[in-house]
Amino acid sequence: AAILIIPSLARSLTAVHDQRKLLADRIAELLEAHPLSKVLTSMPGIGVRTAARILIDVGDASSFPTAGHLAAYAGLAPATRASGSSIRGEHPSRRGNKQLKRAFYLAAFASLREPPSRAYYDKKRAEGKHHVAALTCLARRRIDVLYAMLRNGTFYQAPTPSPA
Repeated sequence: AAILIIPSLARSLTAVHDQRKLLADRIAELLEAHPLSKVLTSMPGIGVRTAARILIDVGDASSFPTAGHLAAYAGLAPATRASGSSIRGEHPSRRGNKQLKRAFYLAAFASLREPPSRAYYDKKRAEGKHHVAALTCLARRRIDVLYAMLRNGTFYQAPTPSPA
């Protein structure tokens, strides 16, 4: 039975792999045709798949009045839990668009090679935050920059270091 099934499964897997490659190529073509694709991919850590996810869910960001609204939509804005007079501090939100949140999180992780992102991440780690919390803070900060880029249609510019 294995002699009959394994070649059939291998052919099916090859066909799925080929379809996935064709789909990825088509997504890349469609992204290139979009006017904001160069703006999005100019930001470190944002590649073709992440840019496509952002364009699908956010578009040109005109439906969000502020970057905070975009962060809340993505589930990256901290949430305060309150019940009566009991107010519990800031916690990570469990709401929002999970796919968009994952895209921003992975883009923040990929941007750790860039000195400004690494410096901010290290600062948050020095404040006592764990790895995931520090990456979430970095993703939230990058939303502010991305929102301004989409609103103005400008390319990413690395921040200039301030004199000490």
